[in-house]
Amino acid sequence: MRALCLTFALTTLAACDGAPGVPLPVEGGEVTLAHGVRVRVADGSGAVALFDGDRPLWAMPEGAPPTARTFTERVRGELAIWTFTRLGERAFPYDRFTGWREEGGAVLVEHAIDADGVVGTATLRVAPGERPGTTVVRLEVTGLDASSLAIPARCDPAGSFHGFGEQYHRTEQTGAAFDLIVSEQGIGREPGAIRDVLGDAHTTYFPMPYYLDARGFGVLARTDHRVHVDVCAADPDVMWTEVIDGAPIELVVFHGPTPRDVIAQLGEEVGRPAPPPAWAWGVWISRQGGREAVLAAADELEAAEIPVAAIWSQDWTGVRMNIGGGFGVQYRWNADPAHYPELGAMIASLRARGIRFLAYANPFVDPALPDHFEDLRAIDGLVRAPGGGPYEFTAPNGRSGHPDLTREAARDYVRGELREMVEELGIDGWMADFGEWTPLDAVVSDGSDPRAFHNRFPVEWHRVNREAMDAARPDGDWVTIARSGWTGVQRHSMMHWVGDQEATWSEHDGLPTVVPAMITLGLAGVPYATHDIAGFSGGPSTRELFMRWTELGAFSPIMRTHEGNRRDVNHDWNADAETVAHFRRFVRVHDALRGELERGSAQAQATSIPLVRHLMLEFPADRAAWDVHDQYLLGDALLVAPVVREGATRRSVYFPAGAAWFDVWTGARFEGGARAEVDAPIGRPPVFSRDTDRADLRAIE
Repeated sequence: MRALCLTFALTTLAACDGAPGVPLPVEGGEVTLAHGVRVRVADGSGAVALFDGDRPLWAMPEGAPPTARTFTERVRGELAIWTFTRLGERAFPYDRFTGWREEGGAVLVEHAIDADGVVGTATLRVAPGERPGTTVVRLEVTGLDASSLAIPARCDPAGSFHGFGEQYHRTEQTGAAFDLIVSEQGIGREPGAIRDVLGDAHTTYFPMPYYLDARGFGVLARTDHRVHVDVCAADPDVMWTEVIDGAPIELVVFHGPTPRDVIAQLGEEVGRPAPPPAWAWGVWISRQGGREAVLAAADELEAAEIPVAAIWSQDWTGVRMNIGGGFGVQYRWNADPAHYPELGAMIASLRARGIRFLAYANPFVDPALPDHFEDLRAIDGLVRAPGGGPYEFTAPNGRSGHPDLTREAARDYVRGELREMVEELGIDGWMADFGEWTPLDAVVSDGSDPRAFHNRFPVEWHRVNREAMDAARPDGDWVTIARSGWTGVQRHSMMHWVGDQEATWSEHDGLPTVVPAMITLGLAGVPYATHDIAGFSGGPSTRELFMRWTELGAFSPIMRTHEGNRRDVNHDWNADAETVAHFRRFVRVHDALRGELERGSAQAQATSIPLVRHLMLEFPADRAAWDVHDQYLLGDALLVAPVVREGATRRSVYFPAGAAWFDVWTGARFEGGARAEVDAPIGRPPVFSRDTDRADLRAIE
């Protein structure tokens, strides 16, 4: 009789012959799903591990069960940088493995909780994904109204956690814990600064609950809600993905098997952008100050023999002084007739000279201007405050609203205004700025949770931009550059710039942050990255900073200048003869890369592989390459190691194993699999060609 009890009682030894109940380990097992992934359920703990053949994919650690939490939150921050403080937090681990089964082509694993007055079940469902090369892991719980739900993953020293959207200090995040919420990057970000004003190491315009393990798999949490990740920080064996107010959790596991394959599979999930037109690979020059200033710049560039593809003017809507000083712009989608009289004619004259004109747009609707606020109010087209009425919130211009992009009438209005920029004036594209400021308590017409809508807003903002451009220029002869993002923006925004960097050498928010930002954008499925030469905030920029930033710009997909917030004192391309000569030479270098950039773009359209590539995307077997975040590959053949330290004329370069590398300026050869200190005077940034000499670049003067 006792043996019979053991056979049928999986979780408790029944009271046979009067014996009290005694917990017994629950047996695990293994199943191969229809798409070939093996699902292993551990004896006793129920920890789940996925395998592609014998190759490990995502796995749960032993001893860390799915966990729900309850708490209330105190929220601070009015400048699009938020801090969240939990009050009365309680954790509820579903720590008793009760069994598993196959059902409907999936594996279901159940854990239970019976503690602290909570009785419930956590069900983990593992099934083939909707797209090839993916598996979906879904976790839901019963028993309590949770404030958050967290799922653990194993921290394997043999793997990595690269990504989490656009990040500015490094590309691999092991040992860090942070929130993923669309926000301002912050201005300064120096240690000890006031976080809810200046940001911290992980505040970013474009977060994404996604990481890539360099062994060849990736994980994306499908949610618009804020996500808190603890990447082996509190416990070196456990990585937590915690979704706030957004249960259940759904993870998409990308199988790879290489990092490049993961990027391709991510692209199938989140989408791919329209490709830049051929002219976009030339240099874009920022010039503000009105019609005469723009035309004078065109003449000056021609006289200096600098080939220019586009001039972009963010002040086409008019000038507004920024809080704290510096030149800002009026927030509207209409031209300022005093600042840019006969703008359409000016744009046509530039185009006749082979120069495109690019502008600026953002989603703020200024109630102090006569252009849009009342139009949108009349159609109930503005996001509303909790108490009713249009939400006028703190914004960089003082007070603004946002269009309710869940209401079709508002979308039609915004699309129409953007389309008129193209069809009536001839504007060829614009900086589609901002998208991070939607209040966390905004009310929208489709009833969305306001905190989830906050993260989704940039996706909708860039969707409207894309729709306007597709309607006005169905031939694809247009560009937009975006700043904000979240999962899914990739199918709408053409390219992203890394944001408002300080016009300084600051490792927290200046030139050094541009490289990891471009790399992590690429890991997030954004093929085309760019940046402001030489920064935007702070400053003034110096000659050396401008020259070094120009060198980086020449070896970026899109080479583009910005006069910056302090345009009257910042160093620019025409500041002196030495700067003009340096800038001209590197514009010509960038032009010489056009063929490679176009080939990279064709690859990106098919596979999402970025033009700015982490070394591991080309050299996944080289473990040392995984940890490099201050150099990158442009395409598959150029190794770029920019100088980002003031006064530096040498720097250490890592040469990936499996190739020979030729200095493009001297022809010197370096063998892969080692580091070397190389000379790097201004005018010779460390750039190396894979397996072939590049005398063509060396010959450019």
